[in-house]
Amino acid sequence: MTQSAPPTLVPVERRRLVVLGLARAVGSATVLLLLYSVAPFDRLDGVPVPVTLLVALVVLLCVTVWQVRSIIRSANPGVRGIEALGVTAPLFLLLFAACYYVMARDDPSSFDPSGLTRSDTLYFTVTTFATVGYGDIVATSQVARRIVTFQMFLDLLVLGFGIRVFVGAVQRGRREHHAGPDAGR
Repeated sequence: MTQSAPPTLVPVERRRLVVLGLARAVGSATVLLLLYSVAPFDRLDGVPVPVTLLVALVVLLCVTVWQVRSIIRSANPGVRGIEALGVTAPLFLLLFAACYYVMARDDPSSFDPSGLTRSDTLYFTVTTFATVGYGDIVATSQVARRIVTFQMFLDLLVLGFGIRVFVGAVQRGRREHHAGPDAGR
């Protein structure tokens, strides 16, 4: 049994879908940022930072797998890919920002200057991700330096492998929806 290809969208419909996809991506990123700003991180006091980070990365992996599957199954995988990036990229950055915030609360000597706010740790995370590294916030403890180094390594993976996975999912979704369900088998 073959499935017919989805109808070709006229340019106006395509633009509307892309705008809606971008709006959902921005909306998702905004919701994640709001959650980061109000999350009760003080409840993580006493939990070792590497454990917190490991749990956060498992959550990120689960969200990413779910997003990739959603892209492949979507009738509009390109738009769904935009939406998926609007969730996974901010989530990745916010998980590290939260980790740094918890670390700075747990051991104020982990960073210089001490007493970092949520905004400070988000700023530090983004400057590390962007490889800008202004030097105004510096990881000073060995644990902080290890975790920042780990983030840098994951940044490279996200930029290389992660984007490739999402693009591959979009391409696979397009193949499957244009050629029918048996095309990939």
